[in-house]
Amino acid sequence: MDGLDGSGKATQTSRLMQALQARGKSARAISFPDYGDPSSALVKLYLNGELAENADEINAYAASSFYAVDRYASFKRFWERDYRDGKLMVADRYTSSNAIHQMAKLPREEWDSFLAWLDDYEHEKLGLPRPDLVLYLDMHPDTSAKLLAKRYGGDENKKDIHEKNVSYLLRCRETALYAAEKLHWQVIGCCDGRDPLPVEAIHGKIMDLLRKELKFLW
Repeated sequence: MDGLDGSGKATQTSRLMQALQARGKSARAISFPDYGDPSSALVKLYLNGELAENADEINAYAASSFYAVDRYASFKRFWERDYRDGKLMVADRYTSSNAIHQMAKLPREEWDSFLAWLDDYEHEKLGLPRPDLVLYLDMHPDTSAKLLAKRYGGDENKKDIHEKNVSYLLRCRETALYAAEKLHWQVIGCCDGRDPLPVEAIHGKIMDLLRKELKFLW
């Protein structure tokens, strides 16, 4: 499950896990970046603005590597066995995040080559499992920005270098919708105009889609 900052990924991942467990499904939740592990050190330096004050100053390929290495370490150390044993993995952000947040730094004519590079790098070179289904929570960036402001109590200093840059979030939505069409992600509308839909309404959309796309769950 992926989306812009403030789109409700953690909330919807939690609701989905509860629904799967209620149906007796063997599932494990994973979340990226793994801020509690040393593998995320470069990600934290990047997001805290210690490598550059502006996200655009760190090129898409370098920044993608920070996140990919964190995922690789998590896979090898914590959840590879569960995955190999057939347990259903529910991810709050995954390889799709690089397509959303890093592709936005590139001119449009380079997007296709970046997506090809990203797929080869993360799934072929590093060997990270390809997702069976990607759900993109489409929350308008203006709405996401308001929800983030509420989360941080209006303290801009608590935001990372992605969250502070509204124009960057707008570009990320554009790249997200492009990647969704190109890579066949499922887009979940999370707004009525600029008003966020209730959490349960979004959860209902997700469950309806899973019944259609992943029939083996029911």
